[in-house]
Amino acid sequence: MNITLELNKLLAFARQHSTYYARHLQNVAPQITTLDELPLIDPQQYWASSENLEHWPVLTSMVERALLFKTGGTTSAGRLSVFTREEWQTLVRDFGRHLASQLNPGDRVANLFFVGDLYASFIFIHDALAHETAGVTEYPFTGDVDLGVLADAIRQHRINVLAGVPAQLLTFASVLERQGQSLAEVETVLYGGESLFAGQLQILHRVFPNARIASIGYASVDAGFIGATSRDCALGEHRMLASHSVLEIIDEHTGELIEECDRSGRLVVTNLTRRLMPLIRYPVGDLACWREPARTAMRKFALMGRSMSSQRVRVSSLTLLIEDIDTIIQRNTVSDDWQLVISQSANVDILCLKWVPEALKPETTQTSTVLQNGLIEHYPLIAQLCADGQLELQVAHCTAEELARHPRSGKRQRVVDLRSYATPRPEQRPWTT
Repeated sequence: MNITLELNKLLAFARQHSTYYARHLQNVAPQITTLDELPLIDPQQYWASSENLEHWPVLTSMVERALLFKTGGTTSAGRLSVFTREEWQTLVRDFGRHLASQLNPGDRVANLFFVGDLYASFIFIHDALAHETAGVTEYPFTGDVDLGVLADAIRQHRINVLAGVPAQLLTFASVLERQGQSLAEVETVLYGGESLFAGQLQILHRVFPNARIASIGYASVDAGFIGATSRDCALGEHRMLASHSVLEIIDEHTGELIEECDRSGRLVVTNLTRRLMPLIRYPVGDLACWREPARTAMRKFALMGRSMSSQRVRVSSLTLLIEDIDTIIQRNTVSDDWQLVISQSANVDILCLKWVPEALKPETTQTSTVLQNGLIEHYPLIAQLCADGQLELQVAHCTAEELARHPRSGKRQRVVDLRSYATPRPEQRPWTT
């Protein structure tokens, strides 16, 4: 595939049919040779007016013969990602063919992703498995399966592959461990939707002692297929499939295009397969670094946490939108200074909202409680995750000096991700101690 040719076709189409792109690309030459000749998308501007699809300027036509999925937050927030049926089939075909590298002939796969309420993950993996080439059998349980039923079914049907989000897999493992059970039948655990951390790996290995643990692949509802999985990838590492999506890594402070290995920056995607809802130099919200030199086929990259400018934050199975948090804060305080800090302790994710009051008053502590209740009301999943011991929510007032700043630019960061994204070596053999 001639990437430059395909890119210019995409640009011409987007300019002609999308009001947003006609304005966004108005100062760009008719033909380009490199992506850095194009401006980056501002996600806030991109999603503006998306609550009404008939009037969303990004779209290139009416929504017909299409699939719509929720991108995060609440359905009423209007963040819906739109695919034509042909685009969806291209997505699941490409993802499924590369997913086959993590599977073996005869594998029996329990699909434990979630379905309903416009969530895409279960349907996405189900459709992708229809295109894998290893020759596997799928058991479509969904993430709502009773965990006792699941354990019995794994033994009865000799299911040897589990596929799901880390939060669900960890919940299952914790239940089994409390009951003194392990499942030696499980040979592969494939996770997706969230990162998996070192301490969490230990829990999974204790309960699934013969399992190789790997990413199922890297995709998002808004950006589509971002990175393929392969057996030589460590946890958090993926490979670019340039015929589907072209990736760039860009310095958060200077905007410089990063080509050298092991230097972290914003991950930006240009999807060559989407026409109804084009994504051209779209920041996905993650930090990443290259693991292989430029011009390497299917160049490998590693995820390094959330970008400080991310508009969406993923913690456990919870997705939070920055604008939602800002609305809650503005409704209850007069503060514009706040920061979301994500950390981890004893395998529990800690979500801390720090905010700066105009002045310390007797009611300041009460305001923190109001903010905490507002977050839980807006995101009911927080209460469930806290009850399950997977999340701790903290809200605290602080001084402006206590808010973290970027080490080079000095700019205040909305999101600070303190979790360790060090990538263990690829797991090609069962865990041994």
